[in-house]
Amino acid sequence: MNEYHFDFDTIIDRKNTASEKWDRYQGRDIIPMWVADMDFRAPPAVIEALHDRVSHGIFGYTHPPEELADVVRSVFMRDYDWKIEAEWLVWLPGLVTGLNVACRAVGGLDDGVLTFTPVYPPFMSAPMLSQRSLIKVPLRLHADRWAWDPAELERSITPRTRLLLLCNPHNPVGRVWSRTELIQLAELAERHDLMICSDDIHAGLVLDNDKRHIPIAAMAPEIARRTITLHAPSKTFNIPGLGCSFAIISDHALRSSFRKAMGRIVPHVNTLGYTAALAAYSHGEPWRRELVAYLRANRDLVAMEMDSFPGLSMAHVEATYLAWVDARHMGIEQPVSFFEQAGIGLSDGADFDAPGFLRLNFGCSRQLLIEALHRMRTALAVG
Repeated sequence: MNEYHFDFDTIIDRKNTASEKWDRYQGRDIIPMWVADMDFRAPPAVIEALHDRVSHGIFGYTHPPEELADVVRSVFMRDYDWKIEAEWLVWLPGLVTGLNVACRAVGGLDDGVLTFTPVYPPFMSAPMLSQRSLIKVPLRLHADRWAWDPAELERSITPRTRLLLLCNPHNPVGRVWSRTELIQLAELAERHDLMICSDDIHAGLVLDNDKRHIPIAAMAPEIARRTITLHAPSKTFNIPGLGCSFAIISDHALRSSFRKAMGRIVPHVNTLGYTAALAAYSHGEPWRRELVAYLRANRDLVAMEMDSFPGLSMAHVEATYLAWVDARHMGIEQPVSFFEQAGIGLSDGADFDAPGFLRLNFGCSRQLLIEALHRMRTALAVG
């Protein structure tokens, strides 16, 4: 008997849907496992709410529904024991927009923005596009766990460093930063008078039962006052194409700077984005719990296979549906091309500031994942 009430096993045909993920390899027998976009249908409650909204037939300018702020506040209290106020919420059409706005809202031209690498590419492009100076602090792998070196981090800060861009849980290494690590960052920010922008978009996808996502701003009011927290239902409920995100900013002055940086450039969230977000946060929790269990099993399968693949290795993935694979010992100059020729499309680690690594998206049906891993095994055996 199937242990799941929701269907994560059926392979949905995404061809001819203008899917960025699947169209990359249009006409080629390549399983796409690159961009952070799952192949599961959204929660039934979200689909039903969208049908109802479309049936209404009018899609005018829309402000955030009052009940959406209420349900977000309820979810954050339930999941993170964090009491947020409705006025702290700033709605955005995407999380990447939030990263770019944060870089413009803090400091001035040529001021420093620090982030940990490897990291989701917009963390590195947003400072540059905002005419800020990018400071990269490399994460180090110790005992199957990625982390920063505190001394190296301290040395990287300059008198002009103004902002720390944090990814928690971290994409692509899959870390859930611990309370101890977050306290260390908070103390660093206080000591050097840094603002923090924390991307928490994968917070709902913690896979380890013994770990819990901690928003850094939820730890203490003095930390919250210097923090912009970015969040969205898009990754958790697989609705990234609907473009609904938000920033949580408790400090009035920081929130005003953020809104000023948005100016009249950042567009409003669209009607269906609000509709999907409200349905996801109101009724999606049972679906999310089963999704996490399914992803956990997928992760364990990937980890087991990677242990036997020659030249490949990966650290434990605590959260997200993304495996960060070290391919530097394969002896192959272009591992992405190598695996594309074998029928698997992976993300190139160079895009995350880590050449020689690969990112594998296991947010798909078990059957498709098994086929992809089989292709990898066959290619490595032949190669």
